[in-house]
Amino acid sequence: MEAKIYNQEGKEAGSFTLPENIFGLPWNADLVHQVAVSMAGNARNPIAHAKTRAEVRGGGKKPWKQKGTGRARHGSTRSPIWVGGGVAHGPRNDRDFSRKINKKMKAKALFTVLSQKFRDNEIFFIDSVNLKDGKTKEAVLVLKNLAKVSGFPSIEKKKKNALYLALPTHDKSVIRGMSNIGNVSAQEARNINPLVLLQYKTVAFVNPEESLKIFGLKEKNVPAENKTVSKEKVSKKVSKVTKKASPKKAKATSK
Repeated sequence: MEAKIYNQEGKEAGSFTLPENIFGLPWNADLVHQVAVSMAGNARNPIAHAKTRAEVRGGGKKPWKQKGTGRARHGSTRSPIWVGGGVAHGPRNDRDFSRKINKKMKAKALFTVLSQKFRDNEIFFIDSVNLKDGKTKEAVLVLKNLAKVSGFPSIEKKKKNALYLALPTHDKSVIRGMSNIGNVSAQEARNINPLVLLQYKTVAFVNPEESLKIFGLKEKNVPAENKTVSKEKVSKKVSKVTKKASPKKAKATSK
């Protein structure tokens, strides 16, 4: 898999070989939905809070006696059926919406979304972005030049979440220049996640050789040497256990 690399002037600057395990995965809607919902729940901070009848002030005295008045029996004026009373089954700020996400699931969901966006021509690669003074007008000029590339969106057509610019390192000038553009977000590539990819229409990787290195850290492939060493350790432990267990067996047989 090869992709074209463009410079900030919108001209082709070469090609780049993409890894199949990141940009060549089939679409898995169930996995992406599960990870996206879990991440949204983990980021949720419940604020709405309704007091129950135990938390509302007052209501300690019985409104009237139990019998003889002809009215319905009541024990407190803070019951949910009274005006000014507590709320039954209302929202609570102590509710926990978080869910556990396995690392391999999150990584695969990220690669699945990247693969689908690449098939939809929504991913672009830029060799470098340099803003000398970190001004917004410089950033707008760069985006207008990139809009000349076929398939690259124009920032004027989409009001929100038009472009996510993934940087290899923290570049203050680029982040400062892009920060005043409401529909563009410039962040480090290590902060990218499936939820962000689903929010933004187009993703552009700056210096892809360096930006994509972070994705290699998400795959923990154990080398063959480590596997053989671990097997040897296990065999040594098993031999030690058998040696310790053999005298006991001998004693048991002698009895």
